Amino acid sequence: MAQNTSMEEFEALLNESLEMDTPTEGSVVKGKVIAIEAGQAIIDVGYKMEGRVELKEFASPGEAPDISVGDEVEVYLRSSENARGEAVLSREMARREAAWDRLEKAYADDARVEGAIFGRVKGGFTVDLGGAVAFLPGSQVDVRPVRDAGPLMGLKQPFQILKMDRRRGNIVVSRRAILEESRAEQRAEVIAKLKEGDTVDGVVKNITEYGAFVDLGGVDGLLHVTDMAWRRVNHPSEIVSIGETVKVQVIKINKETHRISLGMKQLQEDPWDLVAAKYPLGSVHTGRVTNITDYGAFVELEPGVEGLVHVSEMSWTKKNVHPGKIVSTSQEVEVMVLEIDQAKRRVSLGLKQTMRNPWEVFAETHPTGTEVEGEVKNITEFGLFVGLPGDIDGMVHLSDLSWDQRGEEAIQEYKKGDVVQAVVQEVDVEKERISLSIKAVGGDRFAEAVGGVKRGSIITVVVTAIEDGGIEVEYEGMKSFIRRSDLSRDRSEQRPERFNVGDKVDVRVTNVDPKSRRLGLSIKAREIAEEKEAVEQYGSSDSGASLGDILGAALKGDD
Repeated sequence: MAQNTSMEEFEALLNESLEMDTPTEGSVVKGKVIAIEAGQAIIDVGYKMEGRVELKEFASPGEAPDISVGDEVEVYLRSSENARGEAVLSREMARREAAWDRLEKAYADDARVEGAIFGRVKGGFTVDLGGAVAFLPGSQVDVRPVRDAGPLMGLKQPFQILKMDRRRGNIVVSRRAILEESRAEQRAEVIAKLKEGDTVDGVVKNITEYGAFVDLGGVDGLLHVTDMAWRRVNHPSEIVSIGETVKVQVIKINKETHRISLGMKQLQEDPWDLVAAKYPLGSVHTGRVTNITDYGAFVELEPGVEGLVHVSEMSWTKKNVHPGKIVSTSQEVEVMVLEIDQAKRRVSLGLKQTMRNPWEVFAETHPTGTEVEGEVKNITEFGLFVGLPGDIDGMVHLSDLSWDQRGEEAIQEYKKGDVVQAVVQEVDVEKERISLSIKAVGGDRFAEAVGGVKRGSIITVVVTAIEDGGIEVEYEGMKSFIRRSDLSRDRSEQRPERFNVGDKVDVRVTNVDPKSRRLGLSIKAREIAEEKEAVEQYGSSDSGASLGDILGAALKGDD
């Protein structure tokens, strides 16, 4: 009986010993390096189980294997025995299992982990976290895009775990989060030492269209393009270059966002302090055109002081043209100071004021009555526009085109480009208008012809045409028409055919109309007037004398 009990106890102890000493497949076990040969380490994991592990599994990325005989190491027991009777071991899988345990704890504690970038994959890089491989997205490498990640390869550095899934074997890490945290601490420390108005040195790190970022020793400040110089700056690269050390003034600090605004021009003398004294109203200066817009051109009087020449102040004559047709960028021009607004830092300039008003010059050199010559520039429904000296135009109204034709008819005889002669009628400098007359060239023939003629005058005319309704006659080159009813006092003699072209006839002037430029003429009125005069002078028919006797006496008296 006692012997049976002893055998049972021995068997239980033996089984317990076997369970304790025999490693479980699929677990991490401790072993001892008993030999190194042929690039492999031979490891004893107990219970007379030995296995081989490639030396490269004991090396970190980019480093030589760190293993020697007698070292105790942890390995993963994949199988107790292979075809050669050896245990199948893996150092890499052991490291991975240990790493995952460690990384899960770090992820839960939101702690940093150490790793090394060892490869490049699509969209980012691979990182060895002491046995576990993680993915580092390209956007999480640095706070700014990295063009060359070569210097970072194989370098042990801290990372932040963003996401991990042990079942799928996925780990995503960030280097950027570590840098931002570090920069935030450094930025807070630097900003705490700065105050608005301080003058500091910085290094230009980046240049954009709107300014430059300057490193102030761990924190960046923005140097806006408008704060680089008092003058107009088209691009920041005109003033600074990347890597250059510049002296700047702290303009504003936002404690919440840690944004710092910097300025360079604030360290220079403001040219506007002397503008009013240097550029009095009405003074003329030479400047350089720096910018042209639809509404005018900006002219630099000196670095930092610009004025605007509005399009309305650019030319006396070119009213509706783009400023770029009058001046060009970088051109030097003479301008007059018209207005200064010190508060708004604005100077209004005039270009045309440096030249004499062409209408004033024309009025001085071409008084009323002066004859001028010019090209027809435009034809409108109310007249012609004629080009004159000084690049100005004068207008010939329809009524001033011809003495003999209606304006609508006379204007048909002109076309653009015709050179015409005209007489200056009026110059209105204020309204910039010049009135011309083409018909006045050579004088007023009607006025000259009828200068001594008045209503009731007896004049001699020449018959130029015979018509059914009367006869056409001419006096001193001016034509008139005598109607049939005015050809004679006697109705039987009111026949146009009794006259011949070339006949000279005495007529009485019944009307002088300068507006229509016509003389009213009548033979009948002359005969009646002559009869009346004879009656008054030689008697009255009422006294018994016949009209024939009276006229006979009048004719004898004339003789």
